[in-house]
Parts: sequence; C-alpha cells; structure tokens
Amino acid sequence: MGEPATLGCRVCCKSSWNQLQDLCRLAKLSCPALGISKKNLYDFEVEYLCDYKKIRDQEYYLVKWRGYPESENTWEPRQNLKCVRILKQFHKDLERELLRRHRRSKPPRHLDPNLANYLVQKAKQRRALQRWEQELNAKRSHLGRITVENEVDLDGPPRSFVYINEYRVGEGITLNQVAVGCECQDCLLAPTGGCCPGASMHKFAYNDQGQVRLKAGQPIYECNSRCCCGYDCPNRVVQKGIRYDLCIFRTNDGRGWGVRTLEKIRKNSFVMEYVGEIITSEEAERRGQIYDRQGATYLFDLDYVEDVYTVDAAYYGNISHFVNHSCDPNLQVYNVFIDNLDERLPRIAFFATRTIWAGEELTFDYNMQVDPVDMESTRMDSNFGLAGLPGSPKKRVRIECKCGTTACRKYLF
Repeated sequence: MGEPATLGCRVCCKSSWNQLQDLCRLAKLSCPALGISKKNLYDFEVEYLCDYKKIRDQEYYLVKWRGYPESENTWEPRQNLKCVRILKQFHKDLERELLRRHRRSKPPRHLDPNLANYLVQKAKQRRALQRWEQELNAKRSHLGRITVENEVDLDGPPRSFVYINEYRVGEGITLNQVAVGCECQDCLLAPTGGCCPGASMHKFAYNDQGQVRLKAGQPIYECNSRCCCGYDCPNRVVQKGIRYDLCIFRTNDGRGWGVRTLEKIRKNSFVMEYVGEIITSEEAERRGQIYDRQGATYLFDLDYVEDVYTVDAAYYGNISHFVNHSCDPNLQVYNVFIDNLDERLPRIAFFATRTIWAGEELTFDYNMQVDPVDMESTRMDSNFGLAGLPGSPKKRVRIECKCGTTACRKYLF
C-alpha cells in the first residue's frame, strides 16, 4: 500500500516498500510515510558487486547501487564499503568459480570479462532466489520455514509454480465434508468407540509422540473439525502441517531441485503432504502425455480403492513438488482421512522410515510397492505410484534412475 502524505488516501500498489523508496530517491522526493527524508535522501545501498581489481595493495569493487541503473555503477575502494555480508558472498562465489575453472582460489589482480559476468549473473540469481524464498514463506501456512539454495548452477526459481498448502480441487470434483466427529475426552488413552479410526473400523495411528505406529498400507483416520477434542489432540498430526525447517536446493548430479531437512527428524514422524491439484484420471492421462515429453513426473494416482482421481503437482503444489525419487527412500507414503472420508480422495502423507539427520536429502520411491499387511487390511493396501507407473493404466515412458543408491533399480518406471 502506498499512502501519499498530502492526500491521506490509500491505493493498491504492486511495488515493494524498497522499490517505492528507490523511486523517491531517483525522483529526489522526501516521503515521511516511506521513511525518506532530506537527511537520508542521498544514502546509497549496495545491491551487489559486479567486478574486482587490485591496484598496488588497494582492492576495488565495481558496485551496483540499489535503485540506480547499471550505467551508474562505480568503482569503490574496499574501505568505503560496509556491506560485510555481500563482500563475503562475492569472494565465496569468486573462489568457488576460480577453483572450478583454474583449480586455484586466490583472486587475480583483474578479473576476465567472462568471470566478472558470471559473478553478476550469480548475484542476480541469488537475489531472485531470496525473493522466491520470501514468497514461499509468505504463502506457507505451516510452522516449518523454507530456505532456498543453489550453489551448483545459475538456474533461478521455477517459472510456473504456485505454492499451495492444501489440495486444489479441479473442475467437476467435490470434497464432501465429514458430518460427525468423536466425543472422546482423551482420544489416545480413553477413546470413545475407538475414536475416529474406530468409527471406520481401523486402528489408532499414533503414539503419544505423534509417531505413526501403523504398517505401511493401513489408512490413517485423524480427528476432524466436528470432533470434541482440541488442537493438541494426539490424533491431529498431518493436519498441523510441516513442522520442520526444510531447504529446497539444487542437486549437483543432474537431478534438478531437491529437498533436504535442516533439522533431525525422528523415525515414523510426519514430514509433509503431497499436495497439488486433484484431477480426474482422464485429465491425468491427457496431461501425462504432455509431461512425458517434458520429462516431468508430478502426477500421483489416488488409487487407494480405485483409480479415479490423480494429484497433479506440476503447477500447484507445496515443497513436496521438489522431493526426488530414491530406490532406497527415507520417506514412506500413507493414505490419510480427516475432514473428507471419501476413500477415492485420501490425503497423501510422507512419514520418516528411519531417523533422518539434519542436512540429509528427503526422498520417496516414485514406484513404491506396498505389500498386504494382514487379512483385515488387505483392502486398504495400494500400489502407490505416479501416473504412468507400473500398476497404473497410464504406463508410458521408461525413465532412467539417478538416485545413486546401492539398491538402485536403474529405472524409475
């Protein structure tokens, strides 16, 4: 929102606060509402560093000033620059690229134009990724923060991706809200009628630490919006969303983007949901033909009881959009029912199969097979897979696997 001081009105504005401040400085206008006064009107802020040279023992940097065109860039001696973080990042990028190109880290007295251009592109990319990171965190409704990192190449944020926190329902599909809830005083220790899982003839999913205790293939029924229990009920886990800080990072082995955890995750703990647009299997078949040509795999069949619907996370999705495949994964898929009990439309939740340490990449098996657990639960078992995988009528293309594990099957599907 911008608010001209003289008129006292408010107008919608797509420019950020910093961009509006820059416009004021360019126009040499004071604006109390934006914190621009005569005292700081001519303050300069470093946006990024473009080049480096050393004359005698003096270091100089070519500075791009925030709010000014590149034609206004100036060479400045190091003692004039107070941007410690930007200086450290510039030298980190410079040393890494020198090692890659020349296998040495000491900077020359003058940078060749190609190297200087790379550092400018890297600085612009870093700013774009920082803006994207801010956008992701502004849109997330979950506790866990998202960071973004690319120390591999110059790729920036995906051009066609919208972050969402829950299913986006496609045309002609309806999610029916649950009509009843439990009346338990303590859903874990004193469940009335077996609580919500018991009402559907299933077992309670969690222990008192919120870790899943069901075998893969058995469904999870959580308490819903109609239940008498509160937010802290031990049967409300998936619905609370992502609890861990996670990082979207660029892999260095050709697998594109990936996701790593920044915190230790205990075995059997909920990590994230697979979120996207719910579409019919017929629409998934049509889109799948397009995605095959692009080499994309974002279609996840909801084949819990029958193959009617698919989740498409190509355009609308959450951080699970960036989770890579592994033939030896650390995440397991579970079908979850909360406010919608239609067995054709489960929510897809990932739980840790083992302790996952901070810094580890998160992965799941795109062609996960779930064996029958027992006679009681055989009906609930399913072949979890993306549209186009074996077990699905939409099998199309054989894609080589790059997971690199000792258990690698060599092909995704």
